[in-house]
Amino acid sequence: MEVRKWEYNIYQDEFPNDYNLKNSYNENIYGISFTPPECETVSLCFLSNRKMSSPVLLKFYEKTSDKPEQEYLYMLSVKTQFAGVEIHKFIIELFRYLQKQEYFETLEIIDEGKYWETRDENLLQDIFKQNVNLLDNFSLVIESIPKKNGESYEKYFERLKNIIRNRNYGTG
Repeated sequence: MEVRKWEYNIYQDEFPNDYNLKNSYNENIYGISFTPPECETVSLCFLSNRKMSSPVLLKFYEKTSDKPEQEYLYMLSVKTQFAGVEIHKFIIELFRYLQKQEYFETLEIIDEGKYWETRDENLLQDIFKQNVNLLDNFSLVIESIPKKNGESYEKYFERLKNIIRNRNYGTG
């Protein structure tokens, strides 16, 4: 991502010719990852079995024999909350373009900003604002309302939740 001056890494750029087993893979990563400002790294990376993964997921889950954990190897995520709406849109549109070019056999995207499903920029901006407000309210409440003597953390967090709910919705 030289044009945008984003940090990026290029890994292996060609799959091995003789490797096409669907359920096994070698130790190499193929593809690119890049990191927009204030954003988690976006991995357009694959294992030799041609399934999307990332260097971090490969490191954590490559040796696991636990079936549920094996699925985590292919569950990528990117937090864009602090990067802002424009970077979020860029990432979604990049995946939309790649899907349209049929670079993926299957692709499932769950977008908490709802932009993937709707392309509604106003909705995306509203969701970003709601998240910022929630974090701001939570930070303010934590900073201004101390835990009472003898109060359990569970009771304290319930009290904070009710205060935030009252501020946001005017209800208890």
